[in-house]
Amino acid sequence: MLIDKRRLAGISAALLVASGAVALTSGTANAADCGYLFDDFHYASSSDTTLTGHGWTPRSYSGGPGIPGATWSPNSISFPTANGDKVMQLTGSTDGAGAGTNQAELYSTQKRFLDGTYASRIKFSDAPVSGPDGDHVNETFFTISPLNGDLDPTYSELDFSEYLPNGGWGETGPINYQTSWYTYQNEPWYADNVHSEERQSFDGWHDLVIQVANGHIVYYIDGVQVGDHSGKFYPRQTMTINWNLWFIDTAAHSGGLSTYAEQVDWVLFAKNQVLSPAQATAQAAAYRTGGNAFTDTVISTGGCTTTPPPTTGPTTGPPTTQPTTPPPATDCSNAPEWNISSVYTGGSVVKHEKSRNGDPNGPASGQGKHLWRAKYWTQGSEPGWTDQWQDLGHC
Repeated sequence: MLIDKRRLAGISAALLVASGAVALTSGTANAADCGYLFDDFHYASSSDTTLTGHGWTPRSYSGGPGIPGATWSPNSISFPTANGDKVMQLTGSTDGAGAGTNQAELYSTQKRFLDGTYASRIKFSDAPVSGPDGDHVNETFFTISPLNGDLDPTYSELDFSEYLPNGGWGETGPINYQTSWYTYQNEPWYADNVHSEERQSFDGWHDLVIQVANGHIVYYIDGVQVGDHSGKFYPRQTMTINWNLWFIDTAAHSGGLSTYAEQVDWVLFAKNQVLSPAQATAQAAAYRTGGNAFTDTVISTGGCTTTPPPTTGPTTGPPTTQPTTPPPATDCSNAPEWNISSVYTGGSVVKHEKSRNGDPNGPASGQGKHLWRAKYWTQGSEPGWTDQWQDLGHC
């Protein structure tokens, strides 16, 4: 479904924020280590050189989303101790005016995350740390790529959670969104996405786990599946990992200075692997009990391109049986036509004329059919528009 122009402020971040091969497996790192990122956020401050050395950037530039004229300051990010361990804290405050509003964001410096399992333990807050309550504040965890022009067909954004304790965008709170994006344009406003929502309080600590695999984005909160998005909304390029806290508007501000906080205990990314919520949190716990506050093997570890996908999936996740794969092919004379519903394993060959705008149901590009080879297990990714396919030339 579409989310209307109330989402404009949240999505303008795509223009500003963003500066593997897949044969996905189920199991822990002991079964198949395809590369991991783990960070326990043991830093002194937002100016700690180790923070930037580990690939994180505290936002300092102006612009959306949020209240026009608001400041994005690295000083709005701190690393206090909570429950006996360091956490990353995003702090936002507003006095009802743009010049008196501060917002916070931390994002990965490099755009290098795509298929796999994402997890983070986050403390959402219903009430402000100080000052009057009721502001339309947005507490988030998401991945995003740049928008390269209106209706960019390769644009990718996954909002793992946008928590609005006091509502916003015309909704009353508390409400939490998971939104998977295909594309959008600013003027005239048009958004092409699908979302799930929970109309309940998420005040306190929660484990968010997201499986991006096999053509599905499956969202979990505390082990409970809250969304399963697929089709064209599956991401088509690598993204950055981000958290931010910002104000949708000042319509509900009642006076004085109000300050809100969102805390992040840890983050985990398992490249090209499908981890259950229990496996993801167990892997994070294993790093912590082993005294490993940071690890990053996302680039240095192989892509696991030769490991076949599981024949069965999680009971609440992707389909438990795999559709029949197309027959082997070697050239345009015997290659089948690409089908958006078919499953292709690494090495599968198809022929297809890419669409003009990245929509397989839309007009063709006029470039004629090409021969394409799947780099790894894939479903629903159009040859010519996604990294899953290698172009073997014109038919």
